[in-house]
Amino acid sequence: MAEIGPAEPWAVRETALSEGDLRQVESLFALANGHIGLRGNLDEGDPVGMPGTYLNSLFEERDLAYPEAGYGFPERTQTVVDAPNGKTIRLTVDGEPFDVRTGTVHRHERVLDLRAGTLRREVDWTSPSGARIQLTSTRVVWFTHPAVAAIRWEVTTGDDAVTVRVESDLAANEPQPEQRDDPRASAVFESPFEALSHADDVLLHRTKRSKIEVASAVAHEVSTGRTEVNAEPDRIRTVVTAELPAGGSLRLDKIIAYAWSEPDPVPKARADRDEAVHVGFDTLCDEQRAYLDDFWAGADVELDGDPEVQQGVRFGLFHVLQAGAQAGPHPIAAKGLTGNGYDGHTLWDTETFVLPLLTYTHPACVGSALRWRHRTLGAARDRAKELRLAGAAYPWRTISGPECSGYWPAGTAALHVNADIAAAVLRYAGATGDEDFLEEAGLEILAETARLWARWIHVDDHGVAHIDGVTGPDEYTALVDDNMFTNLMAQHNLLGAASYGSRMPGVSDDEIARWKELAGALFMPYSATRNVHEQHSGFTRFEEWDFSADGYPLFMNYPYLDLYRRQVVKQADLVLAMMLRGDAFTAEEKLRNFVYYEARTVRDSSLSAPAQAVLAAETGHLSLAHDYLAEAALLDLRGGGESSGDGLHIAACAGAWTALVMGFGGLRDHDGRLSFAPRLPPHLPRLRFRLRRRDSRLVVTITPDQATYEVSGAKLSFTHHGTEVTVTESESVTVPLPSQPVREAPFTPRPPSRDSSPS
Repeated sequence: MAEIGPAEPWAVRETALSEGDLRQVESLFALANGHIGLRGNLDEGDPVGMPGTYLNSLFEERDLAYPEAGYGFPERTQTVVDAPNGKTIRLTVDGEPFDVRTGTVHRHERVLDLRAGTLRREVDWTSPSGARIQLTSTRVVWFTHPAVAAIRWEVTTGDDAVTVRVESDLAANEPQPEQRDDPRASAVFESPFEALSHADDVLLHRTKRSKIEVASAVAHEVSTGRTEVNAEPDRIRTVVTAELPAGGSLRLDKIIAYAWSEPDPVPKARADRDEAVHVGFDTLCDEQRAYLDDFWAGADVELDGDPEVQQGVRFGLFHVLQAGAQAGPHPIAAKGLTGNGYDGHTLWDTETFVLPLLTYTHPACVGSALRWRHRTLGAARDRAKELRLAGAAYPWRTISGPECSGYWPAGTAALHVNADIAAAVLRYAGATGDEDFLEEAGLEILAETARLWARWIHVDDHGVAHIDGVTGPDEYTALVDDNMFTNLMAQHNLLGAASYGSRMPGVSDDEIARWKELAGALFMPYSATRNVHEQHSGFTRFEEWDFSADGYPLFMNYPYLDLYRRQVVKQADLVLAMMLRGDAFTAEEKLRNFVYYEARTVRDSSLSAPAQAVLAAETGHLSLAHDYLAEAALLDLRGGGESSGDGLHIAACAGAWTALVMGFGGLRDHDGRLSFAPRLPPHLPRLRFRLRRRDSRLVVTITPDQATYEVSGAKLSFTHHGTEVTVTESESVTVPLPSQPVREAPFTPRPPSRDSSPS
């Protein structure tokens, strides 16, 4: 485990360098803005766990190989590549290289500042020959200048004069670590770029197969010494030498800018770099702080009584913002821009876990993310035609739009991704009233996804509609009939599209009527014997899993052939359906369903704990909800999960917010109507969170006995435990919490723990 210090409310601090956990720490300390991302590698480049400079949607293609080919199998996939690296700044002191593995490290500390948006490093080091220096660096990826990153680097001497040599690199095609034997790990491309041109300040490269051109520009401002520049096709090296007296210092400001997927990227990269140089490092830091101040004013979550979770929820919010803030014309990937896990693909995680958070905290990100889905609608239509379907079939995994998953049972068959995207459209439209988005993108997405379901659904001889042969969120049961989550989300998709049908060009009254008819006829499997809803038709008759067996995650230790026929659940499936479509269940049904599936869910996915936390809170299992909250909040930050080394789990980063705001805060948003049903365990004295809603900002403060609602901007109306509440800017409203049962946790095969680390 990395040497992460005690929980702080607004920072994550590494108190000593732990070389064995470099990959995880590099992910934790990654900086990004949705457009570009830098892993938290050391300035000097070594030691390194996994290098990483990522540009959103800069990828290479590779062929997919199958033991046996089949119709409709995707023929190629896309993998994010390591862009030219501008982070490296190496130091030599009196001829000896600065290296934390040699000499004596008196102090080594790195701090991720969640309010300033910076990664600051301080090192006190004595070389093997006895020369002592202090090194500081501040690294920033700007939210206000999305194509630019910068490093302020400074070395200060001790009691003796020294000669220093500083080598600052901008380098492409760097060596990559060996690929790990893990299905979640990315493919590794050695030398993915061909050099097109170079100068003393900019490199131009192109990926060899996907043919994406990327320009990388660099500039330095140096306080003292002599500077030389050497440019080669794959490298620009700037060397600064100086004789420093005792107590003397050398400071270097390094600005790096990138442009890609542009008709002529070199002028764009130079222009962005030059603008940042003109504005200056200090002013840019002020802009970064102002941007984050505005974000936190509408997004912060305060929790008294659990400093670890308090740190974890802000850490998660910060990284979700970094994944989506300036994603712009590109997607929000499952790992954001913190690593190359899952090949840099975006999955359904984004619409189901990340976009709900951003809808209520930074809605502009959501509009951009959904417009990207609209830009890839052509590829989704093509995929639907290939699958002999109507409308659009969005991909399970992709970077630029085509389906990139070669695993059919958990990929193509997981058609619920289409309803997940439609749900995000409906949620965003209701929360923001963004009519331009609806007219330009949202309505077309809703229509085409509804057409997919209208083609796929079949009606039996009794007039009952079914969705057969699909995979729901639980990947331990695949290719099933009437997955409850899929049916409920498809129903929501059909009814949502029908509600806007009169505004959709080319949609007839007959088509709208058909959508409504199918939605009303969809089968919702229920076991009268077990008195619970079934995750899918027949699930409750499956053989039970032997939970005394060892070896998690199960998919790494047992064949899917065994998992598919048992009552064992990888991640919340029906429970997630109850979170997103709670309007379709009674309170008694939710309680029975939750207890039943709680005993069968092993949480071999980072997506599980947030949904389980929400339903645990709603059904009165408040201590269990707190445990799941902690699991979600600390998964990457303190969990030590191996797959965190490939990048953070951005959906899990959103999970702590989900558990707090939707769980203990009881936030729901059905059909554009906000409601709250707060509940807080007695050992947590206060929860406060902030939301954005159209022209208003709402602050909700919850104690175990009452809730207070405050609004700035336009008045807001919503329900509190079913009672209508209207809040205006001039006054707050405080209402009591009703008495509710508090239940003990039901049996769980893998009890939640702050040390657990599902992947």
